Amino acid sequence: MGLILIVDDEPAIRDMLQFTLSGEGHICVEAHDTQAAQAAIKTAVPDVILLDWMLPGISGVDFARRLKQEPGTRDIPIIMLSAKGEESDKVRALDTGADDYITKPFSTSELLARIRAVIRRSNTQISQTDIVTVAGIRIDSSTHRVSINGHYIELSPTEFRLLHFFVTHPERVHTRGQLLDAVWGDDAYVEDRTVDVHILRLRKLLATRACDQYIQTVRSVGYRFSASA
Repeated sequence: MGLILIVDDEPAIRDMLQFTLSGEGHICVEAHDTQAAQAAIKTAVPDVILLDWMLPGISGVDFARRLKQEPGTRDIPIIMLSAKGEESDKVRALDTGADDYITKPFSTSELLARIRAVIRRSNTQISQTDIVTVAGIRIDSSTHRVSINGHYIELSPTEFRLLHFFVTHPERVHTRGQLLDAVWGDDAYVEDRTVDVHILRLRKLLATRACDQYIQTVRSVGYRFSASA
């Protein structure tokens, strides 16, 4: 599951993609042009962007180039959607930084497979550094110790894994299901409510050093870690 931004100026295409992706458990956000897409990204960084080539104003290719040049968005996987099927068109799209290219019309099974592939590749590129530091929060995976501005705080193993996941995946909205899979494991029999309880406990611990606001609740979706809060 993931948060997917659909950027296409045709409502019928957006509706079809939303229906298909939602049925697979993904959360979808729609944008009809690049301006709306930029606003959506500022609200929540998506796991994947489905980007149409032909858009009003700025084209999808130019928008992809812009996103790949910005530090905050360059790591977001982009799948370009286009009726342009020439090899030169595909090369141009990939040269701008698009991670994949699908020619319209396409099958939903192919699209879902491509989405799974880019998410999988993106996850494997996440740094596995032992020590991670964000906004004064220092997490040492080798010793399982956490300090905030030089002051150590005591976390349970689950709280440690939860905080580590948040800090290494900043600015992205995570559903309770995604957090369960990442922190507890996809084979664990744990209720979604368990996530809420651990979030509450973690916030209380971070509040001792005035950092609880970094873990934000995104209504009807899940949670996000943002050190810019």
